[in-house]
This record gives sequence, C-alpha cells and structure tokens, in this order.
Amino acid sequence: MLKIGITGGIGVGKTVVSRMFALLGIPVYDSDARAKWVMRHDEALRQELVAAFGQETFTEAGELNRSYVASIVFNNPERLEQLNGLVHPHVRQDFESWVKAQEGKPYVLKEAALMYESEAWRQMDQIITVYAPLDVRLKRLLQRDTHRTEEDIRAIIAKQLSEEEKMARAAHVVYNDDQRLVIPQVLTLHAQFLSHGNN
Repeated sequence: MLKIGITGGIGVGKTVVSRMFALLGIPVYDSDARAKWVMRHDEALRQELVAAFGQETFTEAGELNRSYVASIVFNNPERLEQLNGLVHPHVRQDFESWVKAQEGKPYVLKEAALMYESEAWRQMDQIITVYAPLDVRLKRLLQRDTHRTEEDIRAIIAKQLSEEEKMARAAHVVYNDDQRLVIPQVLTLHAQFLSHGNN
C-alpha cells in the first residue's frame, strides 16, 4: 500500500487538502490529533513525559496540560527536542498499526506539520507539500487564530522548516495560494496514486 505524506507550514491549508482526499475515500492519519491521543492513552509514554517534565504534565483528570508543557518548550529548543524525541517514536508506531488496519485501500495519507523534523518522511513512499505565500498565510491565520498577533504567527513560522526546503524535498506540490484551484490538483494526484497502486 502506498503511503503518502502531506506537509506544509502553519496556515498553508494542509487540513483542507487532506479533507479533499478523505472525501475521495482515502484514509487520512492526522499526526497532531493522534499525538495528543497517544500522549493521553499510551501508558509508557505518559510515564516518560512525567519523568522528563514533572507531575504537572497531566491534569488531575488525566488530560495533557498543554499550556504547562508549552511554557517549558516554546522558547527552549533543547526541551522541545526532548519532548519530540519522546513523542515521535510512539506516534510512528501508532501510524504503523493504523496502516495495517487500512487493508484494501489503494493508498493512505499521513498529515504532519513536522514531517521532516520528526523523521516521519522515512515511513512515506512520497511526500506532498502544500504551499501558500507568506502574505496569504498571515491573512488566513489572523482570521482563524484571533488570539494570535502577527508577531506570534511570524515567530511560529520562523521556527518551522522553510517552505522552499519542504518544496525541494517533496515529490509533489499543491498550490493553495488563492490563485490556483486546489480540487483539480488533488484529483490529478489521486489519479496518479491510484495508477501507481494498480501497476
């Protein structure tokens, strides 16, 4: 089964593109949502996180204390690397289990913002990068994330791998730039992946 990764920086519209594939009947693994699930439900990982970041990592109700963890890692690259180093291997295992459950599907998609940073690209056969120029991303994010300032958004973007590098490393680019229609691009890729699976 073909495993296709889909990535791109904040505000490019990865999730919109992933949903289009989902509407075509393709299973989509949402790395961000699954990472949250794994952090809550994988007992071994929970113990590793508490050992690394303290009891406050989880609330009394057993939920991940996101604001506490964010306060530790946001401006501390070493601690962020430590967090990712604990979480990403468990998410990779979860993805492999999930893929086995999708038997009979022509291909699957894994949506991940940190496709390269987490080494998740190594599990993929091909990568799609979704691209949008910075001004379009800023406009979208200021409308969507009303709690964030432009400065906040630029700080997040500055910490992510550059779009140029993501595009250079990807087999396919979907342009979600408000200039080109996205659906025809998705349908073209879908047809390619189906024909690849039938060869």
